[in-house]
Amino acid sequence: MSSLPIPNAEAQAHSQRLAALIQNHIGRNQGWISFADFMQMALYEPQLGYYSGGAKKFGHGGDFVTAPEISPLFAQTLAHQAAQVLADVQGSILELGAGTGKLALDLLLALQALDQLPEQYCIMEVSAHLRHVQEETLQAALPAELMRRVVWLDTLPQHFTGMIIGNEVLDAVPVHLIHHTPQGLYERGVAFNGDFYWQDRHLTAGDLFEASAALDLPQEYLTEICPAASGLVASLAQVLERGVIIMLDYGFSAREYYHPQRNLGTLMCHYQHYAHSEPLLYVGLQDITAHVDFTSMAHAGVNNGLQLAGFCSQAQFLMNCGILDLMSQVSPLDMANYAPLAAAAQKLLSPAEMGDLFKVIAFCRQFDAPLLGFSAGDKSHTL
Repeated sequence: MSSLPIPNAEAQAHSQRLAALIQNHIGRNQGWISFADFMQMALYEPQLGYYSGGAKKFGHGGDFVTAPEISPLFAQTLAHQAAQVLADVQGSILELGAGTGKLALDLLLALQALDQLPEQYCIMEVSAHLRHVQEETLQAALPAELMRRVVWLDTLPQHFTGMIIGNEVLDAVPVHLIHHTPQGLYERGVAFNGDFYWQDRHLTAGDLFEASAALDLPQEYLTEICPAASGLVASLAQVLERGVIIMLDYGFSAREYYHPQRNLGTLMCHYQHYAHSEPLLYVGLQDITAHVDFTSMAHAGVNNGLQLAGFCSQAQFLMNCGILDLMSQVSPLDMANYAPLAAAAQKLLSPAEMGDLFKVIAFCRQFDAPLLGFSAGDKSHTL
């Protein structure tokens, strides 16, 4: 990948420290680890993983831009959905993996304007570095009475009432790579011989084999399976006593995810706004993601006692939640304020940007009202 920017000396030294740890882990496991183990260490190894280290990740100076970073318009629109839920069940908001804290900041301010604040705004964050970033973001801009509502968690609460939000969380959960060949099913993992390299191992039994065989994949087909993401949804189902879970991410239904033409999977890396498909490079310095199989997420929720409350494109969800009404409050003649709104809406809604690739899935328990974000529109996105 000669077209990628070259990390500076400090970043390269950081990457080499993490690479040495992964090499040792490979050595302790007979010279091979699953890609899920590699991805877990590359992203989350304390002090060294991509999300645990100190480099800037989000926004224009980082590696990628998320919807909350684009504009407050995203959170202000999502606030209408949160307000509907909170008005019914009361309770709190729990955000999973809050990034820079921008979504929490804008959502709390918007909910204050709607007079529908949560009892608490809980953030579950596994990265000590990102928790520090979130604290700085919120303390710099939130009034003290709102800041007092913010609570950081190390693990999921035992019981929760309110709304759980995960924006671009599922795509960063470590995945297993499955390779279907004429000789059978293999799991693609990582070995080391001076550099990291791919190595397949035959799958013949176990949960991963059963899940892979059930997909009935075409020959010469490489794809991802993410039991950990299904496990996360199952865990959320166990803690939600009353309320709604909303997950926003890029991905497909299983029918589209495992389409015969998608024979190289969906694995993608981001480094300084360059997207590429080489996760064994720059360990600890780049994001590694896989698209979400939303059908698996739906099964995980329903099989653990939740009701599937909606599934649609991000564009449809935001329009149902009133993004166009929010834009109409600013006159197009006021170009200084309207132009940034229009540009943000283009990125959030356009099929060529985030509008169609990003989907929204919702689950509920003891919440009977139709959710605002799925109240109308295109029904072509089915699970």
